Parts: sequence; C-alpha cells; structure tokens
Amino acid sequence: MKSSEIRSKHLHLQQPGNLKHSDSNAKEMSALLRQPCFERIAGFASSAFLSWAPKLHQHYAENLDSLLAEDPGLKRNFSNSMWAAATLNFGPKVFTKKHRDYANLPFGWCSVTALGDFDPTKGGHLVLWDLKLVIEFPAGSTILIPSAAISHSNTPIRAGERRSSFTQYSAGGLFRWVEHGHQKDSFFFQGKTAADMQRIAEENAARCKLGLSLFSTFEEVEAAARAANHR
Repeated sequence: MKSSEIRSKHLHLQQPGNLKHSDSNAKEMSALLRQPCFERIAGFASSAFLSWAPKLHQHYAENLDSLLAEDPGLKRNFSNSMWAAATLNFGPKVFTKKHRDYANLPFGWCSVTALGDFDPTKGGHLVLWDLKLVIEFPAGSTILIPSAAISHSNTPIRAGERRSSFTQYSAGGLFRWVEHGHQKDSFFFQGKTAADMQRIAEENAARCKLGLSLFSTFEEVEAAARAANHR
C-alpha cells in the first residue's frame, strides 16, 4: 500500500503536511501520480462527486484550496480532484475487513475504485453493513461512500485472480485546521471567553445537521443536470 496525502502530522493536529516517504517510495509514488490512468480515475471520481453532491464537493474544494493557499509547501495530488489524500493498494488480492474510516470527515465522502482481473460475481463485493447491502464491484468501477459513517468491507476474490484498489479521501482534521484559522487548537482557544466557548459548543453540536445540509436530494441533482444541459 502506498499513500500520498496532505494530513495532520501528529494526532493532536500540529500542522498539516505532506506524507513522508522513503526516497525510493517517494520516487515511485510521484511517478504513479503522474500516470494518465490515475489522473483520469481521480478526475472521474471527483466529477462524480460534483454531480451527486455539489454542495459537499464545494466544501471539500474550498477547504483544500484554503490549505494550499496558506501553505505553498503542501502538494496537491491531482489538479482535477479535490480530495487531499490518495492510497493505492497493490494487492495482489486486496480486500478489507469490516471497518469505518474514523479519521475522515464524519459526513464526508471518499471514492473507491476497484482494479484488477477477477469475477465480480464470485468475489470482490462491497459490503455496506449498516445498510445490509452486498454490491457487485467489478474492476474499473468507482463508488462514493461516507466511509467514516458507514461500516464497510470487501469479500475476498478467488485463487488465481488479482484485485487492487485506488482510494481518495480527506482527513477530518484538515477541515478543523482551516475552520480554526490554520492553527493548533491550543492557539485557537486562547483568549476565548465563556460566551465564545458556548457558541463553539453549539456549533459543534450542530455539525451533524450542517453535514446533512451539504447532501443533495435527487430533485436537486436532477435540476442541476438540467441546468447544465441548457448552458
């Protein structure tokens, strides 16, 4: 597994930074990210995100743009994608156990693209445990899921088959960093009055409602598509 991302360097969010690799891995990752195939996959996933959740997509895009504007040393993985991080799982038989990606934005979406050569009717299924769904997930398919909120996994593939994956996501801490004025929590909370702390607590309590407000209804998606077709 190889990852390229903008992330918080420490658990307590010292400062966002580029993920560190050894010299050899950094060279390999840089070459992979420049491959047209991964650029196309990254752009397709981001465009799908924009189509199905335009308000949430904008939230991601504005956050990443703010990070990059504040710190020119941060590197964007793909010019056509607004996720901060990407992971390539090489396999050759990639599957995941039941989990949630708790470090990602709680109401955010990540993209998962299946790659390889396997029979999707026999293995490699995507399992969404909370929804009680088992979905055939062929190579070349991309799905968008709220990976921090929904438990998910993959089923193993058969002997002699190959499966890899390419994922994109953004850590929740990056959004908090921007929201707190591009500074550590310890600095952000300095000098805050009791009224300030009460307001912040109320905003945090309403964060779930904020996240849901960034989701789009089918009617909104259809209206946006019709408007785009008439431009």
